[in-house]
Amino acid sequence: MKSEPPALDTIVSLAKRRGFVFPGSEIYGGLAGTFDYGPHGVVLKENIKNLWRRMFVEERDDMYQVDAAILMNPKIWEASGHVAGFSDPLVECSNCKKRFRADHLEDPNTCPSCGKKGTLGEARQFNMMFATKAGASEDEAATVYLRPETAGGMFVNFKNVVDSFHPKLPFGLAQIGKAFRNEIAPRDYIFRLRELEQMEVEYFVRPDEWEQAFEEWRVTMHAFAEELGLDAVHELEVGEGDRAHYSKRTIDFEFDYPFGRKELWGLAYRGDFDLVAHQSGSSVNLEYQDEELKEKVLPHVIEPSLGLDRTFLATLLAAYREDELGGETRAYLALPPAIAPVKAMVSPLLKNKPELVEKAKAVRTELRKIHPAIAWDDNGNIGKRYRRQDEIGTPFCITIDFDTLGETPDLKDTVTLRHRDTGEQERLSIIEVVERIRDSLS
Repeated sequence: MKSEPPALDTIVSLAKRRGFVFPGSEIYGGLAGTFDYGPHGVVLKENIKNLWRRMFVEERDDMYQVDAAILMNPKIWEASGHVAGFSDPLVECSNCKKRFRADHLEDPNTCPSCGKKGTLGEARQFNMMFATKAGASEDEAATVYLRPETAGGMFVNFKNVVDSFHPKLPFGLAQIGKAFRNEIAPRDYIFRLRELEQMEVEYFVRPDEWEQAFEEWRVTMHAFAEELGLDAVHELEVGEGDRAHYSKRTIDFEFDYPFGRKELWGLAYRGDFDLVAHQSGSSVNLEYQDEELKEKVLPHVIEPSLGLDRTFLATLLAAYREDELGGETRAYLALPPAIAPVKAMVSPLLKNKPELVEKAKAVRTELRKIHPAIAWDDNGNIGKRYRRQDEIGTPFCITIDFDTLGETPDLKDTVTLRHRDTGEQERLSIIEVVERIRDSLS
């Protein structure tokens, strides 16, 4: 049974203790808005990306992946409007000199840091793009930006993909990559970061076919949430006054985080805004030759945009459980086996018995033919090993004991298979365990 949603501190503590997420630059006091992913976090992130890639790209016949550069010609961001308009309202306290987003203040007359009243200045627009210099020159022409989103790299590669692959409409470009935003006040753990990762699609359609494509991607996004174990994703239909000026429809997919219901993903109909802007900015014709309609057209775009870090956090929160087992409270992550960083743990009952260790290693070798993420744990008593694996989200634990070796003849070559979610154990042959784990991953 799913327990009450955990406090954010609970997840932060578990994530650090079990090697999912570490504070960035921790031994030097940290750096706001940055976090490092540990060994289990790296694997969980990759599993989420692989699931996204399978559902959004590989299972379709109309998708093409790109990996655009992080540094791009600054004219791209001028054409897209980021240089002029990618900004948030900034206020500064005249007393403590701290800066805040004006639209996030509960009391616009009181500094949330020092508590002084009347010390917050007038709001001004603060551009969130990180600027840097390319090459040895220090003049203005050498200024480039760390990309604030991955979408721009796909729009400027639209013509390259069309010329190389001659796809038929509708088709899409997909990309997973880093983006950088100089957030005024990064907060809420890995929800709002200065260095983030995005999973995005730009899906090009005929102007009169956008509604069908929009609905198809909406359904796919819900299916993706289900595969991740996110059973509480809410749709917010963004009103006309809150949408981007070029959008006829936008849906925010929201999740109940410990700090409130917040945007998890977005699905937007962008019209032809982007191709028009880049065609004008580059003076390159980006029209698509539609062979079926025998005419040239600037396709319209549907954009499913998913933040990987927010998805990672939502996945941990949704998987967190607490129950009582063996008279003790335990915590575990009920991660779907397909995305769990460790698929199974193999353990000899006693690590000082060479015959048990040898057999356990042989079983692990057999299981790693199915999947490489089969862990080994012989540290401490078996109960402590189980608790560690529960917090990692490992679906199965396999224990090799003396019955496996034939001490009880009828149980020779059988092992104990423990189930994470229930703590129940069953005695199975090694062959049956191999099939059980294979089935869980299929």
